[in-house]
Amino acid sequence: MSPNLKTPQLNFEDWLAITQLYADYASAVDSGQWDLWPEFFTEDGIYRLQPRENHERGFPLATLAFTSKGMLKDRAFGIKETLFHDPYYQRHVVGMPVVLEAQADPGRWRCEANYAVFRTKLSEVSTVFNVGRYLDIIVRTPQGLKFASRECIYDSEMIPNSIIYPI
Repeated sequence: MSPNLKTPQLNFEDWLAITQLYADYASAVDSGQWDLWPEFFTEDGIYRLQPRENHERGFPLATLAFTSKGMLKDRAFGIKETLFHDPYYQRHVVGMPVVLEAQADPGRWRCEANYAVFRTKLSEVSTVFNVGRYLDIIVRTPQGLKFASRECIYDSEMIPNSIIYPI
């Protein structure tokens, strides 16, 4: 562990719930249950997919940016009903989340986890589709833990010509 990285105080139940949130999210989007995707977010939840270069330079330009659960529901509807594309499967491999900060407001955490998403088109071999890290704000709600913010910061400057499914 880096000497200047301070691990926040965190009880086991909260750590387990955070880890389960990451696993449940990956399972839902990998199984194509698009109506479940917005339910991982608060009503004013933010989802952004942004290249690392823009993130590190503080540039606001993102590949995808949704600023409410309503926008996420609209995207889920679009995936199911209006977007036409070559079908494919995706599979997330998500690293163990690191809790960077347990904020003063109980039940609010700033977390990070590495991810790799593989894509398999019908009758083709699987390929690495997108690799990066999640930067998340997770909050406790009456319905359980939710993302108040999820930033998917991908490493490559080059991405496929379309990203249909959530990362």
